[in-house]
Amino acid sequence: MAEPSIVFSDVNERQGTFNRRVFMMGGVVAFGLFALTGRLVHLQILQGQKYAKLSAGNQYNFRVIPPPRGEILDRNGKLIAGNRPSFRVMIEVNEVKDIDDTLDQIAYVLPQTAGSRRRILRDINQNQRSVPTIVAADLSWDDFSKVSLYANDIPGVVADMDEVRAYYYGGAFSHVVGYVSKINDKDMKTELAQPDADPNLLHHPSFRIGKQGIEKAYDRQLRGKAGGKKVEVDARGQVVQEDPEGSIPPTPGENIVLTLDADLQQRAVEVFGEESGAAVLMDCQTGDVLCMSSSPGFDPNLFVSGISTDEYRLLADYDHLPLLDKAIGSTFAPGSTFKTMVALAALENGYDPATVHVCNRHWTFGGHTFSCDQAHGALDLHQAIVTSCDIYFYQCALSMGGPDKVAAMAHKFGLGEIFDIGISGQRKGLVPTEAWKKEYFAKRNPADTRWWPGETPSFGIGQGYTNVNPLQNCVMVSRLANGRKAIQPRLVKSIGGAEQKPGDDVPDLAADPAHINFVRSAMADVTAAGTRGTASGLGDLGLGPIHMAGKTGTAQAYSYKGGRGAHGAVGDWKLRDHAWFVAFAPADAPKYACAVVVQHGGFGGTAAAPKAREIMRLALIKDPEIRQRITVPYSTDIDRAGMAAASKAATSDPDGVAPPDAAPATPVDDGGDTSL
Repeated sequence: MAEPSIVFSDVNERQGTFNRRVFMMGGVVAFGLFALTGRLVHLQILQGQKYAKLSAGNQYNFRVIPPPRGEILDRNGKLIAGNRPSFRVMIEVNEVKDIDDTLDQIAYVLPQTAGSRRRILRDINQNQRSVPTIVAADLSWDDFSKVSLYANDIPGVVADMDEVRAYYYGGAFSHVVGYVSKINDKDMKTELAQPDADPNLLHHPSFRIGKQGIEKAYDRQLRGKAGGKKVEVDARGQVVQEDPEGSIPPTPGENIVLTLDADLQQRAVEVFGEESGAAVLMDCQTGDVLCMSSSPGFDPNLFVSGISTDEYRLLADYDHLPLLDKAIGSTFAPGSTFKTMVALAALENGYDPATVHVCNRHWTFGGHTFSCDQAHGALDLHQAIVTSCDIYFYQCALSMGGPDKVAAMAHKFGLGEIFDIGISGQRKGLVPTEAWKKEYFAKRNPADTRWWPGETPSFGIGQGYTNVNPLQNCVMVSRLANGRKAIQPRLVKSIGGAEQKPGDDVPDLAADPAHINFVRSAMADVTAAGTRGTASGLGDLGLGPIHMAGKTGTAQAYSYKGGRGAHGAVGDWKLRDHAWFVAFAPADAPKYACAVVVQHGGFGGTAAAPKAREIMRLALIKDPEIRQRITVPYSTDIDRAGMAAASKAATSDPDGVAPPDAAPATPVDDGGDTSL
């Protein structure tokens, strides 16, 4: 009989080993489940909020919505600058894996030139990856429809409708309103340095910044505040849906209402045609600027999406300078329009208006012979203004001993001043004084710092160092016409509905009203029919009892010596005289005043006065109070009669209409320095 064994059989041994392994594996699994549960608790409970935000970031995108730019309107509510719809296609670069492949897919629907392809790639490289890049803009409805049909199948491609700036009067407001364009590196640095800068908006492809005029000066007010659109996207970056609750609507920019009248601006463009110059018209009672036009202009719409190099060169190289705002940014010798200030300064300093000087066409002073275009004979101050006699004003200016007294009066009436009209670009010009010459020439020519008596005659007829811009000349005649107040020009009527400071909230003029009336009376005779005035007959506007008073001016551009300068409207255009005319109407109760300059136009009476007449006439016709005074009904016959007077002035006398018994043998000059 065998002895009992205490050792397991082979089968039992294998079973025990299996049980031990199961126990060990179970423990490992249990530990793993415990660890996983702990991690899940940590992620979902302790850090659940953090990862919920990360998840939302992967699920939703925020896209900047540029604000609608504020509108710019004229005084009557006519839209000058606004926003129009534009269809476009963009690429969200951060949602695209292969740019070239994506562009190839778009090209099947919307063909691309090699140049446009290079432009797109350049913009992609320059932009931040979070900023969409425009592939094509201003698409037709047909092209936009094609792209929209396939856009959802191309990752990162967005086809939508945008708003772009639109200028509805073309070149009529191009200088004063200005334009917007893409932001450049310099402007970007300036804007990003501002405490309230919005980088997302500044980098957005739709963003445009004001570059000139009102658009630049009031860019912040017009810009508004950007909004954001919250959209849900899938793994491919395609928009699934929009989340309205998470979106923030943009705040539109403020509207700006100007004092300008769109009809007068357009009329100024019409009367100038292809000529170069500027026209400014003001309400001489309130200071509102109703017209401020510079010709020729340019189409500001060209700059909104980016003007081509060739187009820009055509504008920049044209000798009539369409990019320059001649109303405030160019200065010209005022010519004989300055004689109003010389006369007023003389009267204020005790000059007897009955003083007579004899004009025999030539006059010698200090060994130098000065000239006039006519032999006017014996004249007093009133007649000298009417006929614009240079020889009289040579001596009138000398009677005051130098330039200082005249300069002081000219500054009181706005010449040589900068006005707060809201926009930049004004050139101050110059009305010289003895102190100015001493300081100016101290470094340039120390041997010639004294004001010489021989410089005063040319100064007395608005030549020499003197130069003014058209706005200044308009302010000057506005203050003369007002007679009481030192009227300030106002260009912006309201911003966001808030009325701006009026131009008549000003101190009184520091001049004797009787002396102002004397000058105004002479200006009325300059344009009256049947006088020796340099714009005789042009004061009749064909509006019944409403007449216009004014003063012509012909300003030398270059010296006539050596045959370089061209007197009047002859010779090479660049060498001709500049033509001026300043005016106010009605002559008996002034409401409006204007200044017109025609660059290299020749004589003021023939080149500038007829233009001023047409602009002034429209301003008067549009005024309800003035219309009540017009006793003769408006008709085309009246209009033709007025134009006939202008035509007669242009043909019978180069600088005004003289009566038959006083017809000059040579053209009437009203301001060129004709010294020999």
